[in-house]
Amino acid sequence: MRPGAKLAAYSAVLVAVLGGGAAVGGAVGPIDTESDDPPTHQEEHVAADAAETDDTGDTGGHGDDDAHTEEQAMPGGTLIADQGYRIDADDTTLDTTSPAPFAFRIVGPDGTPVEDFVTAHEKELHLVVVGTDLGTYAHLHPERDSDGTWSTDLPALAPGTYRAFADFAVTDGPELTLGVDLTIPGATTVAPLPEPSRTAVVDGYEVTLSGDPTAGADTEVELTVARDGEPVTDLEPYLGAFGHLVAIRGGDLAYLHVHPLGDEPHDDDRGGPAVRFALQVPSAGEYRLFFDFAHGGEVHTAAFTVAVPDGPGGPDGGAS
Repeated sequence: MRPGAKLAAYSAVLVAVLGGGAAVGGAVGPIDTESDDPPTHQEEHVAADAAETDDTGDTGGHGDDDAHTEEQAMPGGTLIADQGYRIDADDTTLDTTSPAPFAFRIVGPDGTPVEDFVTAHEKELHLVVVGTDLGTYAHLHPERDSDGTWSTDLPALAPGTYRAFADFAVTDGPELTLGVDLTIPGATTVAPLPEPSRTAVVDGYEVTLSGDPTAGADTEVELTVARDGEPVTDLEPYLGAFGHLVAIRGGDLAYLHVHPLGDEPHDDDRGGPAVRFALQVPSAGEYRLFFDFAHGGEVHTAAFTVAVPDGPGGPDGGAS
């Protein structure tokens, strides 16, 4: 998530690594928080990660370099642990029918909470929370205390399953997006993804998406903001940019976070109506795009469903 950086290509394997990464479905019953089911993929990965870390903090036991490389190439946000780092949440079963606190740590290869992060777009860590049906979205910025614990208040959430993505870069270490599944107990209904559309209306703003993302290819996309039929030319800087774009793949909830093309604005700069992004989508499929922009002293989020086709060279553009 470093400024001006183009999103790196991810693996094209569509695999639900976390327990909540189920494909979008229809109505489901109450969520059972006391199940005797076998461990989820998320739990298995945590166990494997712990088993592969010796008491010096080094990771090993993959058998060969190719296996380790394959694990590192998994899409962002589908792993709770990667390259020796893991997200450790205080509680993943929550009651947030009203705003409630959520706390977690990023634990490093040495088994202690990480305390040195790179500041990117004015924050050391960005936390994005989505419903597994991609109908709910929140972009949050938790605060870190002296012992390395991050905390924030989650918005009120309906019963269901959610994924929280921690997007960060470690000083002199990797840039990672780790994901953890959250459960809000109660009867829930999972909605299908909205149909693909190039326009979205939010808070009285009309936002238009242009550009054609293609699997395995670099694509420039543009978001144009209007209000009452007139272009908005005084977008305000938000976290060091005129807009932020998050793309999440339907099914496994693979996470992509990109930033606008161009220089970062100063506090007194104004932009718009168009904000451009460099986007590299790893595989064909349906994606949900969330565009954050600031105007009138408030942050607004426009959401789009985009059907991404295969690129040249075969399925998924030849991505591996």
